[in-house]
Amino acid sequence: MKASKAIRRTGALVLAFSMLLTLGVSVSAQESEGMDHSAFGPLAGPFETAPEVTAACLTCHAGVGEDFMQTVHWTWEYESATTGETYGKYQVLNNYCVNVRTNEPRCTSCHAGYGWTDESFDHSNPGNIDCLVCHDSTGTYKKFPTGAGHPAYEDKSFGGKDWPAVDLISVAQGVGLPTRANCGSCHFTGGGGDAVKHGDMDTSLKSPDFELDVHMDADGLNFTCQTCHTTEDHQIAGSRYEMGAIGCDDCHTEAPHDEDAINAHTASIACETCHIPEYARAQPTKEFWDWTTAGDRNEDGSIKIVDDDTTGKPIYDSRKGNFLWESNVVPTYLWSNGNFDWSLPGEPVVQEDGFLINEVLGGPGDGKIAPFKEFEGIQPYDPSIQAVMPLNLFPSGEADTTAFWKFWDMSAAITDAAAAYGLEYSGSYENIESVMYWPQNHMVAPAASALECQACHSEDGRLDFATLGFDEARVAELTAFPPGPEPEPETTTTTTEAPTTTTTEAAPTSTVAAADPVEDESSSTGLVLGVIAAVVVLGGLAFVMMRRRTA
Repeated sequence: MKASKAIRRTGALVLAFSMLLTLGVSVSAQESEGMDHSAFGPLAGPFETAPEVTAACLTCHAGVGEDFMQTVHWTWEYESATTGETYGKYQVLNNYCVNVRTNEPRCTSCHAGYGWTDESFDHSNPGNIDCLVCHDSTGTYKKFPTGAGHPAYEDKSFGGKDWPAVDLISVAQGVGLPTRANCGSCHFTGGGGDAVKHGDMDTSLKSPDFELDVHMDADGLNFTCQTCHTTEDHQIAGSRYEMGAIGCDDCHTEAPHDEDAINAHTASIACETCHIPEYARAQPTKEFWDWTTAGDRNEDGSIKIVDDDTTGKPIYDSRKGNFLWESNVVPTYLWSNGNFDWSLPGEPVVQEDGFLINEVLGGPGDGKIAPFKEFEGIQPYDPSIQAVMPLNLFPSGEADTTAFWKFWDMSAAITDAAAAYGLEYSGSYENIESVMYWPQNHMVAPAASALECQACHSEDGRLDFATLGFDEARVAELTAFPPGPEPEPETTTTTTEAPTTTTTEAAPTSTVAAADPVEDESSSTGLVLGVIAAVVVLGGLAFVMMRRRTA
């Protein structure tokens, strides 16, 4: 009898525990979709402007505004613990649209705030925060491209496209946790268009399939950005200044393969090196930008835009110059410890050396060999002060008489922008070649598409072992197959160099054979769910059987 009671209790406990597990999965799924805000009084409206919605949000979310105003998404400034420098979009230059200052009304259409039109913007006012750009779940909220962060409050058009007025009540009542589409509204289209900047991020990641990204596969694991870019008090882990998001080995460990020989690579080879064999696999990404040709317009003075017949991507724009686009690009491989040293405006640059915008830090014994998009450009440079020059591009109002996109005078555009950055422009400019590196962490391919050994360990392999710092004897071992044993890592640090030519070559498009498969996250998720289901069934059966036996 005591045994029967014990068994019954055990069966009941197993059933209860399994039900709690199942309930926990259900609750987690519900929480991931956010809370229904449609019945909340402060969101009943009416709202004339989006900042009025922010005021309504803050009536319940007290303190959130103060938290958010400490983030890089708000300040566009980043204090580097590695170099001690202040980076961020508002500080550094690049070789796309070059700089933010003097171009705020256009650039801040990707700022999580309202009204940043110039340097007078009040970063201490939480009422300027844009809650909706990250939390809209209706898919109807869009910032107007030249509205300094505001959406369209009346029907408008831009770039030949209709821009309907936003329904602020509908959007406010439909808020939820951020999705890939929310993050991608800025990060997929940075630099002036879809797939321009990153190489491994574009609008195809809104709903990717398994072949494009095994983690974000919409019908599979369906990771959100926050799955890896974890958040606390609106601080989001990981950035292009210092990488800090969850890494592969946080889930897969440093020995995820069945073969010890492959696991031995993880000490010096980043997972992405093999598992992102090419980037820009869904659509072309911009690989080269030449500002020297900007300004050529049609005979009637209108803006000239020439699109590629095959891809439909622009290869010339009067406002920006010439571009090159490439698909299925083999990355550039560099030693990386996850940190960067960014060039700041006014730092001396030798013209013959080129302009290295962000040095990738690391070396043998200090990081891993990782894949990067190497973006090249040609942009204005003042040889008298040995500085790369910022540009005033967007006309900010009647008082702006130098914006290049209106007056087409490059030297005048440099004058005002240089002053905004505290640079003493000599009045004469030349051009300089530049390079910028973008880490490749997204678009992780299936295990069956990972690189095989000979993709690197052969005489014509994709890794340039000599450039990566290996001596001649070691290069000979590594370019043979099978390669020689790996010696103890050295502690020297290598640095990247800027390009010395302006030409770009198409990336190799050869197909690589599949490596030995590694376990995919979907199998782990299925295993967990299978165990839960089995516990539910077995617990229920045990309970029922005991009830029958004692009836």
